[in-house]
Amino acid sequence: MSDGYTESTIEVAGLPIQVRRGGDGPSVLVIHHETGNPGWLEFHNALSGSRDVILPTLPGWDGTARGDWMRSVRDIAAVCSLLLDELGVGDATVVGLGFGGYIAAEMATANQSRLSGLVLVNAMGLQPEDGEIRDQFLEAHADYVKSCFADPANFTALYGEEIATEQLVAWDANREMTARTAWKPFLYSQTLPHLLKNVTVKTKVIRGSDDTVVPAAVGEQYVALLGDAELIEISGGHNLESDAAEALAEAIVG
Repeated sequence: MSDGYTESTIEVAGLPIQVRRGGDGPSVLVIHHETGNPGWLEFHNALSGSRDVILPTLPGWDGTARGDWMRSVRDIAAVCSLLLDELGVGDATVVGLGFGGYIAAEMATANQSRLSGLVLVNAMGLQPEDGEIRDQFLEAHADYVKSCFADPANFTALYGEEIATEQLVAWDANREMTARTAWKPFLYSQTLPHLLKNVTVKTKVIRGSDDTVVPAAVGEQYVALLGDAELIEISGGHNLESDAAEALAEAIVG
């Protein structure tokens, strides 16, 4: 396993996309949460032991350039697909974390033939049949992000005891991008359930046993809609990549 990764900037749709990439093996595109990209974590390091891990920062998140024309999750999904083209990646397993799972699902409905696998981790994107996706706009930035971790120590390890002003500003901008692309309806699609019925790519739907952001029903709905999907539960919260880094990486490659 290597701690090494490279950083580059790839232009897609006129936007400079920041990409971290490391490891060898079949390609895996990891799409981060709506709260932003905290960087190359132990999860990515574990995954890169047997995979070529591609970790972009979504345009408009974490202070990166955004396209004012981007108004939907499908726009972001299109950018992610075009990024793979620019990188010369013919097919990849797409791993979506939370909001990133919503994006990954949209990618699958647009062109599943370029996906060798789909992994939806505590994915948003579907209206819950029981409960509702937590409304982060009713909470302070730090309170919401902290609640995404089952173990508060994992939050502190990433962001420290005192949250830097720069981080609060970044979270605010990320929240704005979330509103621009997924506000009405809030973090789910009314058309995605119809389109998913024709997606047959092998899918792992992974949920954290202590996720307080996305109701458990959503994972079950994804499994019911997709043609070849299994449900996996891992102990941890919404941000499983921090709460259960090794277990999540093993579930993806297993």
